[in-house]
Amino acid sequence: MAGEEVRAAFEAEGITVVTGARMTAARRVGDGGPVTATVADGREFTGDEILVAVGRRPATAGIGLECVGLEPGRPVPVDGQLRAAGVDGGWLYAIGDCNGLAPLTHMGKYHGRIAAAAILGQEVADSASHTIVPRVTFTDPQICAVGRTEADARAAGLHVTAVTTPTGGVPGAYTQGNGISGTSQLVIDDDRRTMVGATFTGPGVQELLHSATVAICGGVTVDRLWHAVPSFPTVSEVWLHLLEAYGL
Repeated sequence: MAGEEVRAAFEAEGITVVTGARMTAARRVGDGGPVTATVADGREFTGDEILVAVGRRPATAGIGLECVGLEPGRPVPVDGQLRAAGVDGGWLYAIGDCNGLAPLTHMGKYHGRIAAAAILGQEVADSASHTIVPRVTFTDPQICAVGRTEADARAAGLHVTAVTTPTGGVPGAYTQGNGISGTSQLVIDDDRRTMVGATFTGPGVQELLHSATVAICGGVTVDRLWHAVPSFPTVSEVWLHLLEAYGL
């Protein structure tokens, strides 16, 4: 859903989107000239520059992890309190990108709060890094999501229903301009009647994300959410439309 909407927006701007193609060669014509990339099926694409984005990996080499029995250059395995696993004395904590759990700035800040509380002797545990990670992709349209996708939920053995509604289909969207598009989706665990995931696409939808994060984190049932009245006219009325699509 989200990927196809971004593809359509890119193509409307004249951007060619090619997926599933492995680049096999690249060459530049002269000094400062255009760059041509060749993909496995022989096609060539020419542009001013090539930007290579191949993901991230923890920068854990060269800091002495081998001295405490950990493997340099690899994510540091941690327990629920972000304490490095297998280190004698349990004195080492690994927060943020270096533990590989959820390499996002806001999750690193969350890890810091968990680790600090644990060091101070409080009974805390990380309950967000595996199933309640909020993420925003600042494309146009924006994509934001939290929790599980429908496919992830089904793969985990959950009995879920996914409901969608147009993000621009509420009066509040018209206050932001003409032609507001996008899709809002909830993934609902039918057995527990709680949300396990949410995705929103459209302009400025990142501000819808935290309410979904709160609902998932708090285990709020859809029956209770039906009584969370969205203000009029706001884009948050998509919540009402989504719950109605679920049958409430």
